[in-house]
Amino acid sequence: MIRPTNPRTLLAILHDLVASALAWVLAYLLRFNLELPPHFLAEMWNTLIWVVPLQGLMFWRFGLYLGIWRYASLNDFRRILLAVSISAAAIPLLFWMLRNQAVIPRSVLLLDPLLLILIMGGDRLFYRMWKEWQFSDRVDLLSEPVLILGAGDAAVSLSRELLRSKAWHPVGMLDDDGNKVGRALNGIRVLGTLESLSVWAERADVRQAIIAMPSASHQQRKRAIDLCQEAGVKVLTVPSFDDLLSGRVSVSQLREVELDDLLGRDPVQLDDAGLHQLLTDKVVMVTGAGGSIGSELCRQIARFGPSTLLLYDQGEFALYTIEQELRVSLPGLRCEYLIGDVRDSARLDEVMSRWQPAVIFHAAAYKHVPLMEQHNAWQAIQNNVLGTWRVAQAAQRHGVDKFVLISTDKAVNPTNVMGASKRLAEMACQSLQQATGTCFVIVRFGNVLGSNGSVIPKFREQIAKGGPVTVTHPEITRFFMSIPEAAQLVLQAGLMGQGGEIFVLDMGEPVRIVDLAKELIRLSGLSEDEIKIEFSGLRPGEKLYEELLADNEHTLPTPHAKLRIAQARAAEPDFPQALLGWAAAPQQSDAAVKQALVRWVPEYAPDERSH
Repeated sequence: MIRPTNPRTLLAILHDLVASALAWVLAYLLRFNLELPPHFLAEMWNTLIWVVPLQGLMFWRFGLYLGIWRYASLNDFRRILLAVSISAAAIPLLFWMLRNQAVIPRSVLLLDPLLLILIMGGDRLFYRMWKEWQFSDRVDLLSEPVLILGAGDAAVSLSRELLRSKAWHPVGMLDDDGNKVGRALNGIRVLGTLESLSVWAERADVRQAIIAMPSASHQQRKRAIDLCQEAGVKVLTVPSFDDLLSGRVSVSQLREVELDDLLGRDPVQLDDAGLHQLLTDKVVMVTGAGGSIGSELCRQIARFGPSTLLLYDQGEFALYTIEQELRVSLPGLRCEYLIGDVRDSARLDEVMSRWQPAVIFHAAAYKHVPLMEQHNAWQAIQNNVLGTWRVAQAAQRHGVDKFVLISTDKAVNPTNVMGASKRLAEMACQSLQQATGTCFVIVRFGNVLGSNGSVIPKFREQIAKGGPVTVTHPEITRFFMSIPEAAQLVLQAGLMGQGGEIFVLDMGEPVRIVDLAKELIRLSGLSEDEIKIEFSGLRPGEKLYEELLADNEHTLPTPHAKLRIAQARAAEPDFPQALLGWAAAPQQSDAAVKQALVRWVPEYAPDERSH
C-alpha cells in the first residue's frame, strides 16, 4: 500500500501536480506563440483548477507512486503514458459533464499530454541518471576490482548492483559469445572470452571474479570455476536460475562456489501438473522428517500446497529444528510435528486414523554403514526392516493411497548390515503390494552432498581445524547428487509408480572421494601442501565401489530421463510372515544377525573385517 504520509511520496505527488499545471500552461503559451489573449488567459486559469486534480487522481490510480525514482524503468514510463493518455481523454468528457462553457483549443488538448509525458518521464530519467552517475563515478578507493563471467541478463542486472556497491567495482565482463565482445553493457565492456580470464585478471589486477551464468549447464559453470582457479582468482557465483525468478540479482545474493556447483547436475524436470494432483490439498506424511532427506522432502512437498503436512520423527531435536525453519519460511503451511517411533504400531495407528494421510514418504532409517556394522546390527534390523514393515502395514490398514520407501544403492549386492537391511525393507514393501489398495513404490539412490553423516561435513570440519583430511582409500568412489535433486526425483518416482516398482535414480558418474577432498581444500582457498590428505583404510562393511543395480537385475526405461525401473528378484510366498517373526524376535548378536541375513538376502556377502 502507498503511504501518502511518506515524505518522498508527498514530494513525488507534489512534483507531478506542478508538472500537470506547468504542462497545461505551456500548452496554452505554445498555442498562442507566448502571447495569450486576455480571454484565453482567464479560460486557462479557470480550467486549470479542474485539470490538475483530475490528472492527479489518474496518477494515483495508475500506481505512479509505487516505484522509486532511483530505480525508474520502462515499466514506470508505461504507467505514466497510460495515466496521461486516459486523463487526456477524460478532460473534455469532464467539461462536457460539468456543462462548462469554456472553449479549450484542440491543439491544447493535444499538446498538454505530450508536454506532461516529457516533463514527468524526463525528470525521472534525469534523477536516475544523476544517481547512477553519483555511484559509478564515485568509486571507493578501497573497493575491489572484479570481473563478471557472463554477459546475459543476470550479468547485466548484477553489474547494475555492483555499480552501486562500495565493496566492489566491475572492470569488465567475459563471455564466450563473440558477438558481445567489445560491446558495453551498463557502461561495462565485454573484454573477451572466458579463456582470456587469466590475461585480464593480471592486466586489471583482479583477484575476484563472479560467475553470472545461472541458466548455464553445470559443465559450463564448472569450466568457469576451473578457469578461475587456474588464474588464481577467488570465485563467487550468483544463485541458481530458480532462485532468480523473483527478479533482480542483488549483491547480497552472491555466495561462494560450493561442491554442488562442481559436481552439480542439470535441473530436474518435474511433472508439476501430476505432482499437484498427487499432493495438492492432500494430507502428506513424512517419516524421518528431521533428517537431511526427510526435511528436504518436506520443503519440496510444501511447494505443492498439501492441506496438512505430517512430520513424524523419533528425534526431538531434529523435529524441533525443522519446525523452527518451517514456521519462519512457510508460515501459511499447516504442519503437525509428531514424535514417534516407526516401530510403534499403536502410535502409527493413532496418527493415521486421526489425519488420514493420502501419501506417505518413508525416509526414517539408520544409514551409517560402519556404525550399524558393529554392536548395532540388530538395531538396524529393528529400525530399517521392522519399522518399515509396521509403517507400511499401518498405511494399508488406513487406506493410504501411496507409500514411497526411500532406499539406497547399498542395497545392491550388499556387503554390510545397513545395505542388507534396506534390501529386506524393499522386499517387505514389494510383498505387501496387492492388486488394489495402497500402492508401494521404492526409490533407490546413492549419497547426497552434505547429508547428515556424509563425508562432506566431516571434510569441512577437518579443513577448518587445519587438517589432515582423512580418506579411507585412494580409489574409493561414490555416486553423489544434491539433496534437493534427490528429493525432487523421489517425488517424481512416487508420482510415476504404479505399485511394487524399484526406481533407480540416474546418479551420473561415480566420483572419487579423494578428488572430492581435493576440491574442498581448493574451495577453502588452501592447497594440498597446507592441508594434507591421509588414507585410513576401508572401514568395516565399506565397499570400494557402489552399485546401483544387482547382477541379476535389469532395468526398464521410464518417461523420465533420470529414472529407470529395476526388475528385482521376487520374494518367496511365505516371506512376509517369516520375516515378521524374525524381525520381532528378542535381541540378537551381530554374528547371529549377519548369519540370518545371508539366508534372507542371498546376494548379501558379509565383509570379513566386520567380524
